[in-house]
Amino acid sequence: MIRNHCYFFCGIVTIYFSLLIRALASPTLHFNCRNDQKDALLEFRHEFPPTDDSNLSSWNKSSDCCLWNGVTCNDKSGQVISLDLHDTSLNSSLKTYLEALDLSSNKLSGQIPQDFSKLSFLSYVNFSHNLLQGPVPRSTQFQRQKCSSFLDNPGLYGLEEICGERHVISLDLHETPLNSSLKTNSRLFKLQYLHHLNLSNCNLHGEIPSSLNNLSHLTTLDLSANYLVGAVPTSLGNLKELRVMSLNNNSFLGPFPKSLFSIPSLQSVDLGGNQFTGSIEFVNTSSSELQFLNLDHNKFNGPIPESISKFLNLRRLYLSHNNFTGSIPRSLSKLVNLTDLHLSKNKLEGEVPGFLWRLSTMMICHNSFNSFETPSQETLDVQVLDLSSNSFHGPLPHWICNLKGLSLLDLSNNHFNGSIPTCLRNAIVSLLDMSLRNNSFSGVLPDIFGDAIKLRSIDVGLNKLEGEFPKSLINCKALQLVNVASNRIKDEFPSWLGSLPLLNVLSLRSNQFYGPLYLPRTSIGFQSLRVIDISHNNFTGTLPPHYFLNWSEMTTLTKGNDYMVNPTKVSRYMGLFPESIYRSMEMVNKGVETRFDRIRQDFRAIDFSCNGISGEIPESIGFLKGLRLLNLSDNVFTSDIPRSLANLTSLETLDLSSNKLSGHIPQDLGNLAFLSYMNFSHNLLQGPVPRGTQFERQNCSSFLGNSRLYGLEEICGSLHAVSPTVQQADEYSEEEEEEMFSWVAAVIAYGPGMFCGLVIGHIFASHNQERLTVKFGRRKLIHPKCSLSTSLALSNKHT
Repeated sequence: MIRNHCYFFCGIVTIYFSLLIRALASPTLHFNCRNDQKDALLEFRHEFPPTDDSNLSSWNKSSDCCLWNGVTCNDKSGQVISLDLHDTSLNSSLKTYLEALDLSSNKLSGQIPQDFSKLSFLSYVNFSHNLLQGPVPRSTQFQRQKCSSFLDNPGLYGLEEICGERHVISLDLHETPLNSSLKTNSRLFKLQYLHHLNLSNCNLHGEIPSSLNNLSHLTTLDLSANYLVGAVPTSLGNLKELRVMSLNNNSFLGPFPKSLFSIPSLQSVDLGGNQFTGSIEFVNTSSSELQFLNLDHNKFNGPIPESISKFLNLRRLYLSHNNFTGSIPRSLSKLVNLTDLHLSKNKLEGEVPGFLWRLSTMMICHNSFNSFETPSQETLDVQVLDLSSNSFHGPLPHWICNLKGLSLLDLSNNHFNGSIPTCLRNAIVSLLDMSLRNNSFSGVLPDIFGDAIKLRSIDVGLNKLEGEFPKSLINCKALQLVNVASNRIKDEFPSWLGSLPLLNVLSLRSNQFYGPLYLPRTSIGFQSLRVIDISHNNFTGTLPPHYFLNWSEMTTLTKGNDYMVNPTKVSRYMGLFPESIYRSMEMVNKGVETRFDRIRQDFRAIDFSCNGISGEIPESIGFLKGLRLLNLSDNVFTSDIPRSLANLTSLETLDLSSNKLSGHIPQDLGNLAFLSYMNFSHNLLQGPVPRGTQFERQNCSSFLGNSRLYGLEEICGSLHAVSPTVQQADEYSEEEEEEMFSWVAAVIAYGPGMFCGLVIGHIFASHNQERLTVKFGRRKLIHPKCSLSTSLALSNKHT
């Protein structure tokens, strides 16, 4: 056995050394630099005078160019693949003798440098097929070039002298700050063969000159996002080859420019974001090719004209943000190609026609519609449905569960009632955003979100929902916002929501949630949380010192006022309006109930007020440097105010009132430059009020109810300010008097009071057992301020 092992070991060693010797004996595969590439590099090197400190001294005929400084070759082919000449002290007159320069068919942008005029020997250039813009240099070298050397650069201009007016067919100067008006005698209007003209966002002002009519071959005209004023010239109707016209986001005024719609080839018209007035009508129109019409954000009024049904190829119609009245014309049913209809923020009313349910996008919010016509087909194709802020009432129609391709459903701010149907689980599979906010839905919030893996936001606040919080939301990994505020949901704190990686906003305020926020041996998530409001509930228990450590999104400092979703930057042509996310959320800010229509990207807030949370305020709160609002009022927090609060450099609002906090107010809080509101009232604080601007500009009420707090002269005036000596003496005497009075009262009243109390209590409890359970069944006595705020929120639901 031992001999066999020895033979085996010797065999392994022999094989190992045999392989090692063979590897060492084999030469490393390496291809030398190719001669043609070496010659090219040396020729390039000789264009530069030698210097003592040049890194190119290793470049010579006798060595392998793959070993030269700055040269990298492909190991297999020997081809030069990289050339690094930084810091090589190159100095040459090469540019002086340059005769030809071809930079065509690249992706070069910006302007052609004027320094090319210094190339006295330059006789040929080619800049065609790039992304260049601005003027062509007027030097001799350029003026003698062929027109083809500059073609296919949409933003390049000044080619009239080179190409002649006949060859200039496209001019794209968008976002070029021209800062001028369109003059009647401008050379621009002499380019008679121009097909495409884009002057969008060029800081143009004044009126459109009638000489624009000279560009009779125009097919595309874009003057959007400027400061143009006045009426649209009727002569534009003579541009018979025009297909696309964009005059949106200017300050045009006057009546509807109906002459434009006599152009037979017109396919797209955008007049949105102006100040046009009056009614609209399409008389003698011949624009049978029209596919896109945008008249939104103007001041049009009157009914939507029946004549709009003449545009049989129309696909997208935008009439929102005007003053249109009446009902939706039935003649729109003739527009069989229509996919997107936007009628939001008008004064329309009546019934929603059934033929609209074949559209993919229907935005009719902020009107006075009150009922639905039954859909004319079983298969409903609606993907974006916004019916918010109308006068719809009654239960949800049964056919709403047939909307199986929905991405946005917004029924908020109506008068719907009854229960939320469980069949909605069929509609929310593809749903991104759902808002049923501010209605009168009752019953339980159905647990139907198991397959809603795309869901980003759910808002059912301000209803009458009850029962438990739906646990199937744990499957919604894309969820960013959850708002169930102002309902009657009764459940424990859904700490499992902390595992959702993208959750930004959580509002459970004004419900009947109960129990502790933290359970030992459970993980604390909420790494993406930016706003949390769990106020006006029955939460209890303590928070460990590390409770806020994982809330990493609140530790970041962000700048700017961008919104989490910026609706102005969402293309209306996509048909998707995620502006419903993060809107219409109420919080107490600086002591006042405040409505946030949209939440800013840099806004971070925590509101735990009006609960029964006890113990110390966690020191880890000092890590949340992005926090702007912190409200822990009306709880049972004890001990000192943590000094780590002074680390919250973005803090604007701090409310610690109505707790049992003791000790001193940290002086360092006065260094928080943005802190404009603080409230320490009704605690057990003592010592002097810190000096500094941040404290002195607070209201006197922010410090009241702290009997051992002094130094309020500059804030409250001498009437309310008591010196510490007198204050403490008064406290001691009051305590002695109260103690003596308590003993006397107890002796006198104990006997008969005990007897009468037992008899009356037994009678009352026997006849009012249910009332006592409802009245005193809550886990903590709600502070009057909390109960008032809750009742106001519920009573103002439908305001």
